[in-house]
Amino acid sequence: MRDVKILALYGSPRRGGNTEILMDEFLKAAETEGAVIDRLYIGDYDITPCRECLACFLDGRCIIADDMEQIYTRLLAADIIVLASPVFFYGVSGWIKALIDRSQALWARKYVLNDPSMGKEAEKKKGFFISVGGTKGPRVFEGAKLTAKYFFDALNAEYAGELLFREIDAQGDIRKLPGALEEARAAGKRLVAESRAEKR
Repeated sequence: MRDVKILALYGSPRRGGNTEILMDEFLKAAETEGAVIDRLYIGDYDITPCRECLACFLDGRCIIADDMEQIYTRLLAADIIVLASPVFFYGVSGWIKALIDRSQALWARKYVLNDPSMGKEAEKKKGFFISVGGTKGPRVFEGAKLTAKYFFDALNAEYAGELLFREIDAQGDIRKLPGALEEARAAGKRLVAESRAEKR
């Protein structure tokens, strides 16, 4: 039975924050199901924003030389990509947004160059989104969710679920919310089981 590989994208600049806590619980449960975890703390990497030069439309490669070069390989190798980010102005954090925008190179492979390894016949990945927002507004997650969905689409990953919690702001607040960590663990187990079942 092939290992299920998870790439965990920690998108908050604050270490030990609420999205990191949720991600860690998700991953602990996924590991009990036999998943192999690759953790990427986005604040530790130098990622230049996309220049929209469209060079990637020629060969699917980005011409900017920075840490994103090694991240492309990790994105493509994963079976499940878990993106965790707090809401910043109704979107994801600037750190993770830079990574997402630079994934335009992978979008180009799929939609401009029609790379068969990224197309309809290619093996599908799964994408999962974890987020917290400090306000209680009914639309607080709309922008971030749309960004996550289109990011996953560029990676040939179906949007397989989400954990979204409102009115979580101060560091560690998520631990005070009944059932939140249990939800994260349940989601981690479920997603690995589903991925493994589809690959049989």
